[in-house]
Amino acid sequence: MTSTLRAPDLGENVESVDVVKVLVAVGDTLAAGQPVIEVETEKASVEVPSTLAGVVTEVHVAAGEALRAGDPIVSVAVADAPAAEVAAEPAAAQPAAPDPPAPAASDEVVETSQPRRPAPPSLGETLLAPRWVAPEGPRKLVPAAPTVRRFAREVGVDITQVGGSGPGGRISIDDVKAFAARAISRAGAPPGATGVELPDLAAWGAIRREPMSKIRQVTARNLSRAWDTVPQVTNHDLADITGLEALRQRYRGRVESAGGKLTVTSILVKVAASALKIHSKLNAAVDVGRKEIVYREYVHVGVAVDTEHGLLVPVVRDADRKSITEISVELEGLSARARGRKLGPEEMQGAGFTISNLGGIGGTAFTPIVNWPEVAILGVSRAATQPRWVGDRFEPRLLLPLSLSYDHRLVDGADAARFLAWIVEALEQPLLLALEG
Repeated sequence: MTSTLRAPDLGENVESVDVVKVLVAVGDTLAAGQPVIEVETEKASVEVPSTLAGVVTEVHVAAGEALRAGDPIVSVAVADAPAAEVAAEPAAAQPAAPDPPAPAASDEVVETSQPRRPAPPSLGETLLAPRWVAPEGPRKLVPAAPTVRRFAREVGVDITQVGGSGPGGRISIDDVKAFAARAISRAGAPPGATGVELPDLAAWGAIRREPMSKIRQVTARNLSRAWDTVPQVTNHDLADITGLEALRQRYRGRVESAGGKLTVTSILVKVAASALKIHSKLNAAVDVGRKEIVYREYVHVGVAVDTEHGLLVPVVRDADRKSITEISVELEGLSARARGRKLGPEEMQGAGFTISNLGGIGGTAFTPIVNWPEVAILGVSRAATQPRWVGDRFEPRLLLPLSLSYDHRLVDGADAARFLAWIVEALEQPLLLALEG
């Protein structure tokens, strides 16, 4: 009998994903759990495994096509099984959880708390998962009718940011429209749009157009949102890492034998994690709707990785509890998977602070954009040997430029300066990590 494997529900308000590769052909013997296609998500490519076993009789998709929920992927001749149509699921998918109880009122929905380390997501969740996962604890109650929620999604408005004018703070469509109008006034464009049409560039010569990858689209959208949402300031400083570099060279072989690379980035992850435990404001988030500051009690550090597909930011979880060697080994694996586009969406979620190191490329300083809902990001440029006055003479010292951008709604200049000074001192006096980290 023949069964058809179909694409699962991709998630709310998502119409399609792009097929990157077809991994099977007609006549192939297919095993349950074997990948059949590779699709492009917003931040990585994901292999879709089969839930069927048998011989492939027809392939319904091709590379470059858009795949929608319910579309057929492959047909399989399954022995001793009735004809059926099933949706693909991850090989490690967990049994579906029972439906939550219906809310007491039809026009109010309570968003329940999410665990800090979620169970393996379904394929639809995997394709759609945003970079950020809310910290453990109750999430915001949003009193709005389903029609209002749907309207907010259609116009690109985050309904949790909208203030309600109705009884008990109930949100109406007019409230959403007013919020969108204010966003247009501030940014000059609807949320997520550029608002400015390009002139006719072909009038001055030949041009070439290429479609933006999903990674680039998401990067553009997220950075535009961060730029429009967060009033940002950047502090700069220099760290004398002459002694640290000598230690790094001395011990890098030990870390390599453990499977990692002892880099300035891996050291900075540990230093920043230790600093965030002391300067907790830079590991917090601003909840404008509730007029609250949300302090994370965990320390997850995102590390920007430059790939040929675009910028990806895998996350080192509980970096404050790990040694530099453990961080180095983990970063090596995360970076390799990022460059191979094999990162799972859960590996790019939940960071409270980000590090972006451009030192391998060059530059003396830059102003990184805060990755909302984080409130700070550390930019690292190329270290250079410069003369520095030490005691009674100039000496050649290896100086590392650091640039800290921060959300000025929460972090004052003095807070940022103290945080950056702590990092500088830790890099210059590594014993400080053992004493206070």
